[in-house]
Amino acid sequence: MTTPQPIRAADIAALRKDLVQQVHLMDQALTLHATWGLFSPREIDDGTRLLLELLPVPEAGSTAVDLGCGYGPIGLALAKAQPAAQVILLDKDFVACDYARANAARNGLNNATVLLSNGLDGARDRKAQLIVSNVPAKVGKELWSIMLFDAWRMLEPGGELWFVSINGLRDYFKRTFKEQFGHYEKVKQGRDYTVHRAIRGAD
Repeated sequence: MTTPQPIRAADIAALRKDLVQQVHLMDQALTLHATWGLFSPREIDDGTRLLLELLPVPEAGSTAVDLGCGYGPIGLALAKAQPAAQVILLDKDFVACDYARANAARNGLNNATVLLSNGLDGARDRKAQLIVSNVPAKVGKELWSIMLFDAWRMLEPGGELWFVSINGLRDYFKRTFKEQFGHYEKVKQGRDYTVHRAIRGAD
């Protein structure tokens, strides 16, 4: 019978070190640090990659919001792709916010602001032309309903909401986008993920 080996301090010290990625997103080179406990810390996940392949570059002078930013790959790619736009990154996890903020500084992105926020609560007084999210799959329909309502209120008329979700949620978001926005477009469905888009109409 094998005797269990105790966890060594040296092994834990190695695990505490930042996980570092050198990535190209939206044709932009970024250095991103992450840590265990954050979503997909070792590599950019397939849903995020699919979304960023399809997202438009924000217009100069516009405001974009990354909802549930994690350590920042989506929002920081937008900020670097359009330095003349303001990008607000939101997350309810203070560790994610700390890493996103450090990654913004690390990449010299002065047009990126990171806020601790439950959903869009931390930026509900702002107006935006673009809201994007790699939607967390397990937060429940109640929070998704709040997110969609707050996104509709935050977006300027003509503003766009882009979500990427697991394919199992595509019918739910098709229905709820139509209910809240009166508009829905399935931009692309991949093997595991679907990119959804809605446009906010005039009041």
